[in-house]
Amino acid sequence: MTPDTIAVLGAGGTMGFPMARNLARAGFDVRGWNRSREKAEPLADDGAEIVDSPGEAVAGADVILTMLADADAVIEAMQAAMEREPMDRAIWLQMSTIGEEGTERCLDLARGCRLTFVDAPVLGTRQPAEQGQLVILASGPTELREPLAPIFDALGQRTMWVGEAGAGSRLKLATNSWILAVVEGAAETLALAEGLGLDPQLVLDAVSGGSLDLPYLQMKGRAIIERNFEPSFRLALAAKDAALVDEAARRHDLDLPLLHTIRERLEQGAERHPDEDMAATYLTSAPAGASRT
Repeated sequence: MTPDTIAVLGAGGTMGFPMARNLARAGFDVRGWNRSREKAEPLADDGAEIVDSPGEAVAGADVILTMLADADAVIEAMQAAMEREPMDRAIWLQMSTIGEEGTERCLDLARGCRLTFVDAPVLGTRQPAEQGQLVILASGPTELREPLAPIFDALGQRTMWVGEAGAGSRLKLATNSWILAVVEGAAETLALAEGLGLDPQLVLDAVSGGSLDLPYLQMKGRAIIERNFEPSFRLALAAKDAALVDEAARRHDLDLPLLHTIRERLEQGAERHPDEDMAATYLTSAPAGASRT
């Protein structure tokens, strides 16, 4: 049986807002909560109910979807919900990027309150979320694949079921390591071209259409050249994700110095430009005197 009532915790966030909107437009009964209520209030135009607390959101919900910034925020919201409302037998659909240890903490919490836990982080940023074109990395009980399919279909273009709960977050760590490497590599490559006195567009043109080309390279490269750092994914969150990758590598005794360096670089950029797009990591490497406009 397909769940009907979905509580979205984090319904006003960069990702949570369009995801909640797509669920409401798909006909689900959506009850949204966000720490800053005003960010979620426009969802009411699509039929969602906006409430003042996590407890109000989860009351009677079939599915509790969390899309928040980090593991602490996820657990804090769920604990606040539990203080008001028993939630046994509901499905907890955890879609935030919280890493391996954070997912284990959520699993422990889910067992303690008799929630069925599904770990399903996503690939994609704001625009794919708005368009319902996310890739969902789902992991959890196999018997939930069919009931959850209409929810995932409203949110994404493709769903991968990759094993027991926790496997989705581990796959997200691996894919994020590639995404972050591409962005940091593009930033430093274009900074090098500028430092050599070249038009950085020449780099993008040189690889265009070849085996070294990537749509993501072209997109982030244009943003860097145009100094357009309107955030599709904030640099502060990219730095957080890089820390999760680095911590997982260390936890498993992997010697991955490139990932550690990328973490340090993104954290350095996030200190000055936390709310700009992750492509703003370029500004840390930009040649002296490079214009931002």
